[in-house]
Amino acid sequence: MSKLRLAIVGAGPAGIYAADIILKSERNVDVSIDLFDRLPAAYGLVRYGVAPDHPRIKGIITALREVLDRGDIRLFGNVNFGTDITLDDLKRHYNAVIFSTGAILDADLNIPGIELPGSYGGADFVSWYDGHPDVPREWPLDASSVAVVGNGNVALDVARMLAKHADDLLPTEIPANVYGGLKASPVTDVHVFGRRGPAQAKFSPLELRELGELRDVDMVVYDEDFAIDEASQNAIESNKQVFVLMKVMNAWRERESGKASRRLHLHFYSKPLEVTANERGTVGTFRYERTEPDAAGGVRGTGEIRELEIGAIYRAVGYFGSPLDGIPFDEKRGIIPNLEGQVMDDDGKIMPGIYATGWIKRGPVGLIGHTKSDAMETVKHLLRDQAHWWAPAEPGEQAVVDLLNARGIEYTDIAGWAKLDDYEKALGVPEGRERIKAVDRAEMIRVSRA
Repeated sequence: MSKLRLAIVGAGPAGIYAADIILKSERNVDVSIDLFDRLPAAYGLVRYGVAPDHPRIKGIITALREVLDRGDIRLFGNVNFGTDITLDDLKRHYNAVIFSTGAILDADLNIPGIELPGSYGGADFVSWYDGHPDVPREWPLDASSVAVVGNGNVALDVARMLAKHADDLLPTEIPANVYGGLKASPVTDVHVFGRRGPAQAKFSPLELRELGELRDVDMVVYDEDFAIDEASQNAIESNKQVFVLMKVMNAWRERESGKASRRLHLHFYSKPLEVTANERGTVGTFRYERTEPDAAGGVRGTGEIRELEIGAIYRAVGYFGSPLDGIPFDEKRGIIPNLEGQVMDDDGKIMPGIYATGWIKRGPVGLIGHTKSDAMETVKHLLRDQAHWWAPAEPGEQAVVDLLNARGIEYTDIAGWAKLDDYEKALGVPEGRERIKAVDRAEMIRVSRA
């Protein structure tokens, strides 16, 4: 019976699901799996991409931890692919590799002025308020009026975190520096802009409902956006999610408003055109064109141009993957080119031994649950491809440990994550909180390797 030494690069849900599926599969091969991640802690976007006031989603961490705690998977955190360990290293020590590095960059919003000071990526802001160790500790929160461009859940997360009173986040694991920044924010109005109508928004009902539950924040929607065309009516009648979204927003139209200290506005049928500067050379005005249904399920411009004075703008129009050293990359889609998870070279030929799963495979679409079925597809091909696996020169499990030690890499492991977990919980005890997330990378490594 042969034995497979498998490396998985990326220890978020996609990578952990893939490892779990392989180890539970009916197969004619023994498997030894090592997970690598550039961050000292595991769980990827669940830890660093889910807002701290979403404990239900973070409950997924419990399931992921159960997989890691079984003891049949090794974790090497704080190891950067391309520098600390290379593709040649993986070929020397493993039979195959799965890349599950996700998508953490902001997709572009190509309008004039988007590069002005005061313009930010929504994904970068998410990383900041989630305590990502590779972003600055401080965030410029000095605008009273803010625009958020996007009509998906990330846009809602960004808008909610900007509008929500910081004290209402204290029951969560929000880092101290994030609480301090949000507490000092002078924001009064957050405006969310979408190019299409309310029936075409990509919000989930749960996310949308949460906006209406914010303390001392008025939800503001505009009657002009709710003249329902035939395509929207069909969507409402045929799609339960759209029906619920419209029911929630129509209820907000009936609410009494004007008494809260902050307002969260939803603007539909608004196409971004330009960001213009104020006298200080920073973001000053957001210009957009009013759109209307085109009778074919889309929208068209009306020629009516509107302006809104703002002090900051966030683009939340999607995530984008990052290229990996020695691995083909689709610059347009932000993914690794692949056929059902089998990585393809620049000529469209399948590259033996190299696979992809998660957002770096399919793009930043779908919920975390989709990641599991996505991993199943990739794993199916991997297990069928034993004849094409690499023949590693040094497959022993100790070999990669010796390699990292020889290079002076301060890697963290599963036992180290348990120490960090206990440390974060201890940080929360004096304040009566479940945990306070550690932010500094050096601190995380010190605790994990103690």
